Amino acid sequence: MKRMLALMASLAISFSAIADEGMWLLPMLQQFNEEAMRNIGCRLTAEDIYNINHASLKDAIVQFGGGCTGEVISQQGLVSTNHHCGYGSIQRLSTPEKNYLEDGFFAKSLDEEIPVPGLTVTFMKYMEDVTSDLEKLSAAQREGKTKEIISAAEKKNPSCTARVMSFYNDNVWYLIVYQVFKDIRFVGAPPASMGKFGGEADNWMWPRHTCDFSLFRIYADADNNPAEYSSDNRPYTPAKSLKISLKGTQEGDFAFIMGYPGRTQRFQTASQLEDMVETNNLRVEARTVLQDVMWAEMMADPVVRLQYANKFAGSANGWKKWQGEDLAFKKLNIIGRQQQKEADLTKWINKKNSRKKAWGDAIETIDSYIDGRKDAYRNVILLNETLARIELLQKVNGQRGFREQDYNKEVDRKIAKAMTEFYLDKVKEEDRIQLPGWDLTKENSDEYIDWLFEEGNDQGAVDLMKAIRSAAAAAMKDDGRDSFNKASSDYAAALLAWKKGEPSYPDANFTMRLTYGSVKPYSPKDGVSYWYYCTANGVLEKENPDDYEFRVPEKVHDLIAGKDFGRYADADGSLHTCFLTNNDITGGNSGSPVLDADGNLIGLAFDGNWESMSSDVCFEPDLQRCINVDIRYVLWMVEKWGEAGNIIDELDFVK
Repeated sequence: MKRMLALMASLAISFSAIADEGMWLLPMLQQFNEEAMRNIGCRLTAEDIYNINHASLKDAIVQFGGGCTGEVISQQGLVSTNHHCGYGSIQRLSTPEKNYLEDGFFAKSLDEEIPVPGLTVTFMKYMEDVTSDLEKLSAAQREGKTKEIISAAEKKNPSCTARVMSFYNDNVWYLIVYQVFKDIRFVGAPPASMGKFGGEADNWMWPRHTCDFSLFRIYADADNNPAEYSSDNRPYTPAKSLKISLKGTQEGDFAFIMGYPGRTQRFQTASQLEDMVETNNLRVEARTVLQDVMWAEMMADPVVRLQYANKFAGSANGWKKWQGEDLAFKKLNIIGRQQQKEADLTKWINKKNSRKKAWGDAIETIDSYIDGRKDAYRNVILLNETLARIELLQKVNGQRGFREQDYNKEVDRKIAKAMTEFYLDKVKEEDRIQLPGWDLTKENSDEYIDWLFEEGNDQGAVDLMKAIRSAAAAAMKDDGRDSFNKASSDYAAALLAWKKGEPSYPDANFTMRLTYGSVKPYSPKDGVSYWYYCTANGVLEKENPDDYEFRVPEKVHDLIAGKDFGRYADADGSLHTCFLTNNDITGGNSGSPVLDADGNLIGLAFDGNWESMSSDVCFEPDLQRCINVDIRYVLWMVEKWGEAGNIIDELDFVK
């Protein structure tokens, strides 16, 4: 471990030159990033950001639900995040009579705030390097030692949970202690026409005018500790809440983001990346079929629209990202660049005789493993994206997450027929699923689905689920995983040693990270340049009452047309909606706070740009941008549209 830290410490030499790249671990900021951040404008110390003995910025950052980020913005436990992060919770609270998703909602008092069953908000208390306890152990020994470490940490920290996470492909391990709050209440959100303005047409695109935010509140027991929902609970008093700046942004301003990025693949081989693109393209094909059926049914019936809103959004986000990723891979020659990188790495390893034995076969072992499981893995993806999408199976088999009020049997039947037809068109004959009493073919698939959906035919759904699971288990039977894991670890270690003197940070894995850079425009291609911000004028320019994705509420239209922006107007008199930074983010960063040089909140990160959809694999400094909703747009919507002055009064503004 000392060798690893020494290697990583040497990487700080060149950070200031490309400070926009990287998803950095907070305990390493003082050693690796503090000076570089200061050199480009930051006025905070590393301890202002991460301190386990005193309140710091990390105490205001939360993991929202299971896959987003949020931030505490008042001393009464108020949390902001993206609209699309709160989307599922808002949809589950909505009914055709009280459609908070479609119509928007802002609580005018604590009594009006709505409990959200199942929603959690998680604080990170601290991280501790435990590599020296685990690095020399076998897999079985490591599992046992990990349990010991977790048990000791949870005993030391009552009301907390602990995890041990690996980094750099199992070369470094950290114990991370969390505190999870379970009484979370919905405070407010704009109508979907604004919170999701532009829909899938604008998703991953710039320029942007989406008012992508929602508000929730953390409640705690009388001792300010996590508790299950109770009417006796009170708003949580945080160790730290963010102050809000209404100053706005200028090109070149320092900006940093803290949050929980999900998954990146920057320590993978070309064969892994090729496999990823191929399987994602299969997913895109399947989801195109699924979403076409969903969308037609949603547009035909407002009740179905509410029932399937979150399902459609969840499917469509990855669907569009993967298409952009495929285009970016081709345009930027990502696979070719990775192959050249591996060739150069291999030459370097071969010169290092002392390391050749340890690292020499890593790439070959990975490639062999990927090639050997390719067909089986493709079949699993095909099953998961088609037959496993039939909601009847979830209903009959009692799967977690199924909600009767969000289910429409006839819509599900149409989806089932379309997905079964797609499955049979794509599956290899030898991999075709085996069902008791049925030889499933294209000719009888509609008949089979109608039979499956007959009242009282629960056994059919049970048999189909068993068959799917059995096929998936057989396809993924894996005797080479241990060798692959060892090779992946060796490959990452070789890359770290080879790239000594260049930035290195572990792949994202839903642990808290910091990324820093500046407010910055970009030029996606010759003759095209984009500003670093958009204004509310664009909302009216895009408005189309006949297009569901570009509707504008009458009150919003009138406020913008009348330039009624109040204190949220920029110095130029316009209302800025969104702005760009060159921060390095990925999925999971949605809802993350965008902070200025003093740590004040200036916006919420919510998207990446279309031209850099290969960013999970390779950072492209000239192209990669983070799209952020301006906090002034958010608060304008709260105050002017929502008339929720009670919420505004909670906030701590700075000049």
